[in-house]
Amino acid sequence: MSHDPALEAHEHAEHADHAAHERDPFISKVSITVAVLAVMAATAGSLETVEGSRAITGSSAAVLAQDRATDAWNEYQADSLKRHLFEIAGEEGHDHAADIRQQRVEQERAHTQAQAGEAARDRALADSARHEERHHWLTGAATLVEIGIALSTVAIITRRRTFWFAALGLGAAGAVLFALAYLL
Repeated sequence: MSHDPALEAHEHAEHADHAAHERDPFISKVSITVAVLAVMAATAGSLETVEGSRAITGSSAAVLAQDRATDAWNEYQADSLKRHLFEIAGEEGHDHAADIRQQRVEQERAHTQAQAGEAARDRALADSARHEERHHWLTGAATLVEIGIALSTVAIITRRRTFWFAALGLGAAGAVLFALAYLL
């Protein structure tokens, strides 16, 4: 069974519309609450999925950036070894001054690339963490709103305002978590 927030929102809205036709003002209010909560749940669920995907993408980008940095550090070490070999050969009377200068240039280039890769890794990790944090807030928001929908259904069946007020409270709490996902 797939979890399609848009389809679920539509189904809840249909149920709410059907209940509203009973002409009971309380049932009509609760039905409207169900419809509003269903839209909130669908929105939070969709954004939760988006943020989770962005978190994974950011983590993948961090791994790739770290791989580039590691490759650059390996090149830096190889250039360092070559430079040392040319320096040793220079001590033996061979002229490798140009080769030594070239290896220093290559080493500096590799050093710059390695640091850039590490900086890109850090940015990608921070981006991934931000999206993961949003994902968690949105998961909480969607859960509270979905429980609110369930309580609204109980309110319709039992015709008790207590369940409806609890559903309204959960919907409000879900809205707060939804907002916090993008404010923090």
